[in-house]
Amino acid sequence: MGKINILGLGPGDVDCLTLGVIKKLESGIKNYLRTEKHPTVSYLKENNIPYESYDYVYEREDEFKDVYEYIVEDLVNKSKEFNEINYLVPGSPMIAERTVEILLQRSRDDVKIELIGGMSFIEPMLQLVKRDPINGLKIVDGTRFSMKDIDINIDCIITQVYNNRVVSDIKLLLSEVYGDEYEVYLINNASVKGKEKIYKIPLYELDRNKEIGYLTSIYVPKMDKIIKNVYDIADSIDITELLRSEEGCPWDREQSHQSIRANVIEEAYEVVDAIDSGDIDSLIEELGDLLFQVLFHCQIGREEGQFNIYDVTTALNKKLIYRHPHVFSNKNVEKTEEVVYNWNKLKFKDRNIKTFTDVLKDMPKLPSLMRSFKVQERAADIGFDWDNITGALEKVKEEYFEVLESVNNKGGDAGIIEEELGDLLFAVVNVCRFLNVNPEVALNKTVNKFINRFEIMEELSKKMGKKLEDMSLDEMDELWEKAKLHKD
Repeated sequence: MGKINILGLGPGDVDCLTLGVIKKLESGIKNYLRTEKHPTVSYLKENNIPYESYDYVYEREDEFKDVYEYIVEDLVNKSKEFNEINYLVPGSPMIAERTVEILLQRSRDDVKIELIGGMSFIEPMLQLVKRDPINGLKIVDGTRFSMKDIDINIDCIITQVYNNRVVSDIKLLLSEVYGDEYEVYLINNASVKGKEKIYKIPLYELDRNKEIGYLTSIYVPKMDKIIKNVYDIADSIDITELLRSEEGCPWDREQSHQSIRANVIEEAYEVVDAIDSGDIDSLIEELGDLLFQVLFHCQIGREEGQFNIYDVTTALNKKLIYRHPHVFSNKNVEKTEEVVYNWNKLKFKDRNIKTFTDVLKDMPKLPSLMRSFKVQERAADIGFDWDNITGALEKVKEEYFEVLESVNNKGGDAGIIEEELGDLLFAVVNVCRFLNVNPEVALNKTVNKFINRFEIMEELSKKMGKKLEDMSLDEMDELWEKAKLHKD
């Protein structure tokens, strides 16, 4: 088994090299550098210490993943060939070094690793921006930076921002959350004497700097709570907890899972209304209201020792992973229908549903139109369905005439009429299913259309100097026909 000594070259100044690192460099052991593009490499050149670098791999490979895997494999092979080698990385071996991560994983199997630390770039950066990390500091790789890395409530250092393209991608992501005017620090050559530069600039200027290079990092200060104009889910959790506390709102404190259960339905419908209206600002607001219902129930659950938000997110993510084997495992599907089938199959397995009657009964207490739609979908899954829409339409006619018969020929028995009207509605929902139209959405649109036309009728009646309630049915019918001419 070979041995690899991983040496940290420090943040950039030769004076930051540790005695332990210098001893290893001068020991005669072969030296391999992840990159030669680091100021401290001058020490090796001035002292005639031989080395090889892996910069050529960066030029050859298209993906960083392939670069790192090649370097690790080559280092392991060389350690076996020469028994012991030195691997030199910028800064500290344990700060923002992906190859070191991979090597440490490999060390369990076929290579021995010794870490000989160097000063990281973090301390010099903190000194330059004059920030204390005690309240939280996040360090992320700029080449892998994504929306999930953003946390507005703690400071963040973004490393590996070695060219303007990487910085530009980061700028766009940060601007989505913080806004274009938010000020961050762009730092070049931290700890390199005579070359340190720090720029406090708005995000929109971030990628305009001409000095961005291999010793560039970005420092994003957390958002000031006093002048805060962006909030995240952590803030929402804190506010919900405060509302339920003794210092909070008496009404919020009195609520239970049971007392606010209807609010969930109301907020969900308001989200649907916002979607139908096409008003994005309204959609943002209504999604927030719906999210608050989730957070409210999580806070109640936590207070009562039942569950907390992490139980909810864990259950959600486990379900998503389990029910998407075509994404998270090796199962292959080609069509959307296969995805839906597999989802339902796994769901029924979870709930110990064995008979088809159980499948039909396993239906949440949805509004009746939606419930009937889903029941018919499940019945169709086993072939209990019309061959085409003609059969479904004929069924609507049949049920319509049965309603007429129950009204005209059976003395207007309320129970029978109710039953026949239910059958008619069920048949109409089946037509909706054939046409891939959600009956709840369709009916809601019609209700809104009816209200809008009444609004037009009322405006027309005012122009006539009359009130709707004072008009005859014939007059209102005439206004109705005029209202229909307006685009809904």
